[in-house]
Amino acid sequence: MSSPIVVTGIGIISSIGNNLKETTHALLHMQSGIKPVSILNTRHAADFVLGEVKKTQEELNQLANADQTKPWTRTALLGLIAAREAIQDARLDHSGAFKTGIVSASTVGGMDRSELYYKDFIGEARHKEFIDTHHAGDHTEKIAETLDIKDYLTTISTACSSSLNSIMFGTRLIKNGILDRVLVGGSDALSKFTLNGFNTLMILDKEHCRPFDESRAGLNLGEGAAYLVLEKEEAALKQGKKIYAYISGYANANDAHHQTASSEEGNGPFLAMQHAITKAGLIPDDIDYINVHGTGTENNDLTEGMAMKRLFGTRIPPFSSTKAFTGHTLGAAGVIESVFSIIALQEQKLLPNINFKTAIPEINLIPVTEVKNAKLGHVLTNSFGFGGNDSTVVFSSNKTRVS
Repeated sequence: MSSPIVVTGIGIISSIGNNLKETTHALLHMQSGIKPVSILNTRHAADFVLGEVKKTQEELNQLANADQTKPWTRTALLGLIAAREAIQDARLDHSGAFKTGIVSASTVGGMDRSELYYKDFIGEARHKEFIDTHHAGDHTEKIAETLDIKDYLTTISTACSSSLNSIMFGTRLIKNGILDRVLVGGSDALSKFTLNGFNTLMILDKEHCRPFDESRAGLNLGEGAAYLVLEKEEAALKQGKKIYAYISGYANANDAHHQTASSEEGNGPFLAMQHAITKAGLIPDDIDYINVHGTGTENNDLTEGMAMKRLFGTRIPPFSSTKAFTGHTLGAAGVIESVFSIIALQEQKLLPNINFKTAIPEINLIPVTEVKNAKLGHVLTNSFGFGGNDSTVVFSSNKTRVS
């Protein structure tokens, strides 16, 4: 039997912290990063609250220690900061003895910069260097070059499930012998384009979002990046590395219902969760906590709740949405919330669904609303994307993993 895949390094930056330590503190002390707009230059600054990383482009440049001869987008800088932390945490060497790759995800790509210069470019073909950074893969290429990752590189963009899919794809690359270790994750920065786009869809809440609450009125957008280093358990143990969690199960399913909405029965979410649990060799009763997608929109929270009731019946595990901490970070959401799930495993604590007051009548489900001690062996996290691209990953502790 092949060696299980484990997480040996973590890096993260979001509105609640610039690294893993700050992030853990914010979660356990219920400190939300959703605040008035102060970084994004938008005419809607007074209309919405956002999960911004409260650092300017120049400050991110300094924190990332980026090569200033290259054009850096905010997405790439956030990604580099988190990726470098994960690489250092896993104590990766560059001896060439191990095949190392990167699978990163993004939906916004470099539009945080290209949208600033697009009109100039089409008028006089100026600022080509920033137009060239528009595509989703630019941040992956810059991170790989800066961190000397040469054996494999690819970018995934499947809307809001993007970075959870990067974890699954990276796991398969190791299992199939293509790589020995892989940096997986994603990065997305706030931009005027995404704020305007979600505003047009009429699914933004002008106040702090309230996932799974009857009064929910939409989501808050956020930005950030997170990365995990994945390796085989055997190799990690030989090198004396810390094992944060095991990748015990994962699945992707398509709802095939609507471009931006889930089916009433939550078919895609149901299948993703069911298949991930089965792949882990578990049954639904084995899941100790669910970090739900929980965007705070009318459709998502209702249909995700329906899917959980279909799968778990009357024995739904403790669950919560952590998007009220960071906002919805789009392509980075899956890996950011995977880090949160691993923090829950490491700390043996349930994370709170802040801002919740009243259950949705149709499903009558009450999430965890305070930090609580718990015995956690298997934690499930969901990320569902536009177009019905739905993904689930199960993380397990080393004491309860399934071989």
